[in-house]
Amino acid sequence: MKFLAISLVVHAPDPVTGVRKTTHERFRELIGNALLAEELGFDGFGVGERHERPFISSSPPVVLSHIAALTSRIRLFTAVTTLSLLDPVRAYEDYATLDHLSGGRLDLIIGKGNGTAQRELFAVTPEDQWDRNAEGYELFRRIWRQDRVSASPRFRPGLTDAEVWPRPYQRPVRVWHGSATSRESVDLAARYGDPLFSANVSNPIEPYAELVRHYRERWEHHGHDPSRAVVGAGTAGYYAARTSQEAVAAYRPLFESQRDFQRNQGLEPVFATLEDFVERSSALIGSPQQVIEKVHRQHERLGHSVLHLRAEASGLTDAQHRESLELFQSDIAPALRHAIPDPAFPWAPVNAEPDPGVGDGEDGSGADAGSDAGPGAVSASEPALTDR
Repeated sequence: MKFLAISLVVHAPDPVTGVRKTTHERFRELIGNALLAEELGFDGFGVGERHERPFISSSPPVVLSHIAALTSRIRLFTAVTTLSLLDPVRAYEDYATLDHLSGGRLDLIIGKGNGTAQRELFAVTPEDQWDRNAEGYELFRRIWRQDRVSASPRFRPGLTDAEVWPRPYQRPVRVWHGSATSRESVDLAARYGDPLFSANVSNPIEPYAELVRHYRERWEHHGHDPSRAVVGAGTAGYYAARTSQEAVAAYRPLFESQRDFQRNQGLEPVFATLEDFVERSSALIGSPQQVIEKVHRQHERLGHSVLHLRAEASGLTDAQHRESLELFQSDIAPALRHAIPDPAFPWAPVNAEPDPGVGDGEDGSGADAGSDAGPGAVSASEPALTDR
């Protein structure tokens, strides 16, 4: 099993103390969390993309490029890249550049994104956001694999024998599809033979498990090898201590503050008590053994081989946060790595860059360098974005 630390870069008052860091301080905290994740042995670090308050994660390529310069091993994830809002050509340019700067350590998680304000900011309607997401991905995918592209999409100007630079380092980049409550992302992932990342955060596990079952069914329907289907899953919170009593006592102020905030916003919390939250949500709160057992119970329902934790303290003290992550890596992660298999692909750059001039666009061949690269690779039988 592999483990990510992920941040949506929320810029809001601390849920317990009420203190709100400056924007500069919040970004410095984010970078510190990324360095800590690499230091402690996490396999990946993810940065979200949102374009509305209270998030300041509107430019993940910039943030991840800075993290890439300060790290050497950890893989860098987007969580998620909102292709329903972006021009896929411009998104390709940003991420192909980041791919080179990071030495092929980039993984993308894509999705339509959440939030009315950011949708209105980009003039995207509820009726067209799923179509924009699918079309953006199809075009992004083609540009990554083909040196010249012609297409007539609905939501951006057409391309005629277009070259987009730089050509990528990874051949192809691995793309995950972020899934929360709708089947559209699940269907798109299964259609292309891509891995799925289940949010698994806001509700009990049942709706997420149902979407994962649907993903596996559609995966086989499209003729993909069932053993190659890969699922990642999120967590609603994490805090481990040597005893369950200590963990629950430390987490209670954070939970109660978040619950009260939801009620003040006119929302009825899904989990009314901390005890219910610990029992039925995906949160991992307790002793190391309790956390291990809960991940196994979740794995029985989801079959996931990648798990993410929140990268920041989120109401815990910095000392509590670090100690809990250290405990995860010393007592929890080794047991889970031993018992739960890794994803069905190498955790490394995909088809690292070939020699200059060989299939990388220098010779103008337009060859599809990723056609047999396993999950995420294009094949002749797959649908493509065509002239309409």
